[in-house]
Amino acid sequence: MKVPHRRIFLKAFSRAIDRFCYKNPNFGIPRLIVYVVGANILVTLLTLMGPLPILFSPGLIMEGQFWRIITWIAIPPTFGAGFGLFFFFIYLYFLYFMGSTLERELGTAKFTIYYTLGILFNIIYGLIVYFASDEAGRQIMDNTNWLTPTYLNLSMFFAFALIFPDFTLRLMLIIPVKAKWLALVNAGFFVFAMVGDIAAGRYLIALVPLVALLNFFIMFGSDLFARTKPSRARSPEVVNFKKATKQAKRKMEEMPYRHKCAVCGKTDVDHPDLEFRYCSQCEGYHCFCLEHINNHIHFT
Repeated sequence: MKVPHRRIFLKAFSRAIDRFCYKNPNFGIPRLIVYVVGANILVTLLTLMGPLPILFSPGLIMEGQFWRIITWIAIPPTFGAGFGLFFFFIYLYFLYFMGSTLERELGTAKFTIYYTLGILFNIIYGLIVYFASDEAGRQIMDNTNWLTPTYLNLSMFFAFALIFPDFTLRLMLIIPVKAKWLALVNAGFFVFAMVGDIAAGRYLIALVPLVALLNFFIMFGSDLFARTKPSRARSPEVVNFKKATKQAKRKMEEMPYRHKCAVCGKTDVDHPDLEFRYCSQCEGYHCFCLEHINNHIHFT
């Protein structure tokens, strides 16, 4: 069966990122999501004293207010009065939880690249929309909060649900719901926002939610397509993997250990409390510790 070109491209791009992260383990901003959450809280407190000049406004950026190119990332969503403060802290909690979990699973370098790509795609598209609009549209964009980090932050939930589809979250801190079902609700929110902008005639702005998903598709698109394609009972990949598994198990009987991480070399003998996993995307039978199961270059 011929593999779609888009999947080949996404897989090659993902492997290039994995290779870069492997060669540059110190790259990235540790605990990046903590700074994002802290910036949201700081902006919320400062806003109580008056409006802040932090909106994404290309016209004002060209006039010298260069900080606006990045400060829009710290603008939190508006939840209104009443339970607004409660929902704001729930939003920050899940933002921190998802970001810290993804950084732990992907590694600091890969998570930093993921979030940074999302920021860059939003900035580039924001500039395209601005300069493609007429003078009246530009004036509106310079004075309204039309480009926000909300969709970028919510896109992290798709990555979280892809890695942990059966993880149970407490909706409203009470109702247990699996991550994969909440991801569908999240997708519905994206579609609803796009339909609303299209109905209002804001066709270019309607694509902002899709732009916020570009980093997700680039880094996880190959895995997503692999999981959603129809399964085949006797596919060559499955047969080869099972055959390699049997061969590796016979070899392991002659070894002084049962599991050894292919990246760091840790074994279950040296670290009896460490858990190990096997990657089905690598050719052959390769074992990894929990630190490297989602942060390694696949064997080909």
